[in-house]
Amino acid sequence: MSWNKQLLNNSFSHIYIEKEAMKYTVTKEILKKFKNSKPIEINSYKEVFSKNNQNFKLQKQTPKIILAVKKENFIYPGAKVCESFGNENFYYASSVFNCIFDCEYCYLQGVYSSANIVIFVNIDEMFKEIEEILKTKSMYICISYDTDLLALENITGFVKKWYDFTLEHKNLKIELRTKTANISPFLNLLPNENFILAWTLSPLEFSKNHELKTPNLIQRIFAMRKALELGWTVRLCFDPIINIKNFEKEYKDMIEYTFSNIDSEKILDISIGTFRISKDYMKRMRKNRKNSLILNFPFVCKDNVYSYDTNRADYMISFVKNEILKFAKESQIFI
Repeated sequence: MSWNKQLLNNSFSHIYIEKEAMKYTVTKEILKKFKNSKPIEINSYKEVFSKNNQNFKLQKQTPKIILAVKKENFIYPGAKVCESFGNENFYYASSVFNCIFDCEYCYLQGVYSSANIVIFVNIDEMFKEIEEILKTKSMYICISYDTDLLALENITGFVKKWYDFTLEHKNLKIELRTKTANISPFLNLLPNENFILAWTLSPLEFSKNHELKTPNLIQRIFAMRKALELGWTVRLCFDPIINIKNFEKEYKDMIEYTFSNIDSEKILDISIGTFRISKDYMKRMRKNRKNSLILNFPFVCKDNVYSYDTNRADYMISFVKNEILKFAKESQIFI
C-alpha cells in the first residue's frame, strides 16, 4: 500500500452532521447504517463542503458524507443544455450533491470544490414545495442530475420516497437517470408510467477507463432488461457522446449490443447528445484533471458553453442516430 493511501481513511469513515439535521428521521436512519463511522457535528455543511483549497480528485477516492438541511432552491428550472423530451414545466430537483461514481468528464467536479457527498435530509419539505406548484400545473422533474440517486439508494432511501410521492400526484412525471445496475428497489414495487428509469450508456472500454466505479455496459443492459420485464418505463441515453479513438467502431458495437439485448419497441424514447459543458465549470474540471484528453480537447466555446465544433458534433450525432435507426423508430429519438 502506498504512503498516500495510508493517509486516507475509508469512504464514509466520517459523517458530518449539521446541528439542525440531527432531529430528522432521515438522519437517524442513515446513522444506523454507519455505526462504525465517526459522527462530527457542524453548524453548516458549507464549513466542510465549501472550503477553499480542497483536492477534489483526492477526496473522490475516500469521500465523506455530510448530512444537511436545505434552506432554499428545492427545485430549479431545467437547464437549456438538457433535454425536456417535449414536457412542459421542466425542472430538476437536487436532494443530494455529488456522486459515488468517478466519471472523468463529470460536470460535478466543475460545480463543486469538494467531492464529499451532501445529503439533504429534509426531503419532505421539498415535496411540500412541489405540491404547491402541482396545485396549478403539471411538472416534469429530473431528480438525479447532481448525483446518481439510485446508486445511493441503500444509504438514503430517497428513490422510494420519490416513487411514493409520484403515486400521489398524477400530474407529476419523474426521470431518474443512472449508470448503476442496482434495480433492487423496484423489484417489489408496481410500475408507474410517470416514473421513468433512464440509463446512460457508454462504450464498454470507454466506461472501463473513464467512468470509474460504474457498472459496465453489459451490467447496465442487464439491469435495463430486467426493469423492462417488470413493466417499468425505460429511457435510453446515449449522452454525452464523446469523441474517442475508434469512435465509429466503439459506438456501433455499443448500439448493436444494446439493441440485441433490448427490444426497442419496449423503450419509451432515446436521447442523443454530444459532450457540452459550461465555460466556468470546464476551467475547474481541467484544473482537477490536467492530463485528461477528454477535457483538454480543443472545444469551441459558444454562448459560454464548450462543445465540439459544429461539423464534428453534427457528424457524431448523425452517425449515432443512423446506427440507432437500424433498430428503433425516428419518432423515439430526441436530440
